[in-house]
Amino acid sequence: MASFADALVRELLDARHIASLATENPDGSIHMVAVWYWFDGTHVFAATSSRSRKARNLHSNPKVSLMVDARDPAASCGITITGTAQTLTVDLSQKSNAQIHRKYLSETALADASVGPVFAAWDDVTIQITPSSVIAWDMRQADRQFFGGALREKPRIPVTTAALNGANSEGK
Repeated sequence: MASFADALVRELLDARHIASLATENPDGSIHMVAVWYWFDGTHVFAATSSRSRKARNLHSNPKVSLMVDARDPAASCGITITGTAQTLTVDLSQKSNAQIHRKYLSETALADASVGPVFAAWDDVTIQITPSSVIAWDMRQADRQFFGGALREKPRIPVTTAALNGANSEGK
């Protein structure tokens, strides 16, 4: 298990990645959605609408998972955080959401009347995640340790339209 003091964990939480947030639907299925996030050193925050499925799901079950990954084949690494969520409203929500919006939007966008206020109106609540565990993975380390750089040097297999058509026609 990783910790929030680990360099990779901090790097991913401080960067402007898009996270995947998972909550449980009333029927027991998983609802997963992309979110912007901000980490204050203790909690992870995600801005959302009080009418969103994720916010509604949290009213009946506060358990969440959040995955942040680099989404870069050359730097395949990421973290998964599990924990419980609390929905912040009013002043606490506005302050947290402002931090999130500053992380992802430029000052010019925030000042633009057609951008900043729109996000502020959409995101009327904040999901505050209290982590119970964090798991990290870094395929770059696995590649160096076990594969001698083979993943970094992955061979490219040329795929032609004819090859795809042949594969799709099942020999017909």
